Amino acid sequence: MGSFTKEFKDFAVKGNVIDMAVGIIIGGAFGKIVSSLVSDIIMPPIGKLLGGVDFTNLFYTLGDVSYSTLAEATEAGAATIKYGVFINTILDFLLIALSIFFVIRWINKLKKKEEVAPEPAPTTKECPHCITQIPIKATRCPNCTSQL
Repeated sequence: MGSFTKEFKDFAVKGNVIDMAVGIIIGGAFGKIVSSLVSDIIMPPIGKLLGGVDFTNLFYTLGDVSYSTLAEATEAGAATIKYGVFINTILDFLLIALSIFFVIRWINKLKKKEEVAPEPAPTTKECPHCITQIPIKATRCPNCTSQL
């Protein structure tokens, strides 16, 4: 049992697991921000341009009774297709995906800058007579004894 607890502790305290947990928490908070952006900032002007349409109130009732608002239909327990909410959810997803794309693109650019390092100066050269590798400071080839 002791090895199991040690193994679990090693797994749970690894940097990758903690980084993932932090990422999930920040991602959840970011999702709420994007949802608010879509429903509170982006959709009202689009609805205004389309003749004062409130996308969260767009629905279709599956029944004979018609309701003027989604709240009324929900309160009455009517089966509804909430396509306005679905449109908002699609826009949420697209904005989150776009934001994540830009963040990953930015991180990849930073990684490329880190990876590009100057090549070290050569420490050997090729003897022009015998074509063997010799130290760069050599003035005579140790293999063929040619003067360089």
